[in-house]
Amino acid sequence: MSIIIDQNTRTIVQGITGKNASFHTKLMLDYGTKIVGGVTPGKGGEEVFGVRVYDTVRECLRAHPDATVSSVWVPPRFAKDAILEAIDAGIKTVVVITERIPVHDMLCVRERAREKGVMVIGGNTPGLISPGKSLVGMLPRITFQPGRIGTVARSGAITYYLANSLNLAGFGESTSVGLGGDPILGANFEDILRLFEDDPETDAVVMAGEIGGVYEELAAPFIKQMTKPVVAFIAGRAAPQGKRLGHAGAIIEGNLGTAESKIEALRSNGAVIAQTLSEIPEILRQKLG
Repeated sequence: MSIIIDQNTRTIVQGITGKNASFHTKLMLDYGTKIVGGVTPGKGGEEVFGVRVYDTVRECLRAHPDATVSSVWVPPRFAKDAILEAIDAGIKTVVVITERIPVHDMLCVRERAREKGVMVIGGNTPGLISPGKSLVGMLPRITFQPGRIGTVARSGAITYYLANSLNLAGFGESTSVGLGGDPILGANFEDILRLFEDDPETDAVVMAGEIGGVYEELAAPFIKQMTKPVVAFIAGRAAPQGKRLGHAGAIIEGNLGTAESKIEALRSNGAVIAQTLSEIPEILRQKLG
């Protein structure tokens, strides 16, 4: 079944005529993702790898009313308007590839998404993939294979390494979700854990967090309610306070956002903590029998 996207999901690409967006549109199409339209204001009527371009999301949805997902590839200063346009037009899931979106802009986006019941993934997400079914974003297809383990991570690189570790051990992924590395995100860990808990084709979940922010701590109480095993890994445990890592959101301030606080919250609510990525497959074997 997978979560969020599958082989039947119809997707549009906002900013499709940009260099990165057009490049990854081709890769998504090659994977089998059903991209039905693209949006770039002023470029309506053009085509990108056979995908028709429209001036607005509403115009695109009039031609393709079955589209439910949009991926956003526009520059940061245009991201807020692009996301709100997708939400107001009726898109149900917005995958925001754009990074370094202004904090206030994302706060506005989150509020509108909450009001409309729309899931926003990102910003600064590498996307998500239901292996063998659909890919939305820039995740490398070679890294993922079909299976029954759900994964969710802040970091794109950790998402790749996590899937590789699972694959080498004979597991695979039902869906892999990259939450994104910006300080203010749309969907959080708990949102994705809830979907995996309800997915009949997911047997266990691996969540990979990192220092900075409180998304892991906020999700921890829900883990206690889950019937499926949750394995958690926290990256950046050796980083000193105040050290900014690769992500805008990966910064420790005082006692907030430390690896220790996240690990304690997760462990006390039933997650099994992996010290390294390579430990995760063995933990899953023990939990799944």
